[in-house]
Amino acid sequence: MTGSIGMSISNQQGKLAGQGKVPRHIAVIMDGNGRWAKRRMMPRIYGHKKGVVALRETALACADLGVAYLTVFAFSSENWRRPPEEVGFLMNLFLRVLAVEVKRLNKHNIRLRIVGDRSRFSSELVYMIESTEAATAANTGLTLTIAADYGGRWDILNATKCLIADHPEKLTGLDENDLSPYLAMAYAPDPDLFIRTGGEQRTSNFLLWQLAYTELYFTDLAWPDFDRKALDQAIAWYLSRERRFGQISEQLTSSLPSC
Repeated sequence: MTGSIGMSISNQQGKLAGQGKVPRHIAVIMDGNGRWAKRRMMPRIYGHKKGVVALRETALACADLGVAYLTVFAFSSENWRRPPEEVGFLMNLFLRVLAVEVKRLNKHNIRLRIVGDRSRFSSELVYMIESTEAATAANTGLTLTIAADYGGRWDILNATKCLIADHPEKLTGLDENDLSPYLAMAYAPDPDLFIRTGGEQRTSNFLLWQLAYTELYFTDLAWPDFDRKALDQAIAWYLSRERRFGQISEQLTSSLPSC
């Protein structure tokens, strides 16, 4: 019964993808890797390894559904405070994943982009990031963005500094349209759907500017357990939402074209 429900949702989404009704942009906080491993009496790093598998499957599922952008929070500015051995493992894992996954990304026409502050990364990791971005730049399907050493406050502050450096005359007259092109995600529309796994219900300094009108979906599933069925459920929930963007329901109804 569960399988038929999941298939029904996927079939519905396949039809809706052609109509442009699936989320154009999904943002994800991939939380719960360490706790997932701990519950299985395994080291936290095992959870991170399984999290890579979940990311791969989610990206392929999004590409299949016609989602245009998938942005995931891999490593926050605050994550440097974690134990040094875990941080070191995450950096090495990031490096290995980039080296291994580039062929798969190209096979599935997925473009990879990395956003965040690269100043604390090793020269080897920066080189691999740049190489992988360049190797997938011509792909026209899903854009997979990995936010690494990223923070929403950093993003806004960095964008403001860059804007003022380019246009000091705007110091006293900034507006949203001035700042938006300088944000890390300027190449993508704001997320339609935000998903956080692991049971926590906060945005944790992720895409603070961009999530202003995003639908927020929280699940108790740890990220390594997040699969196609869980993605189906999140998108089905999103499709049930009425996105008003400050308007009232009657305004949305009256703006629909008549038959």
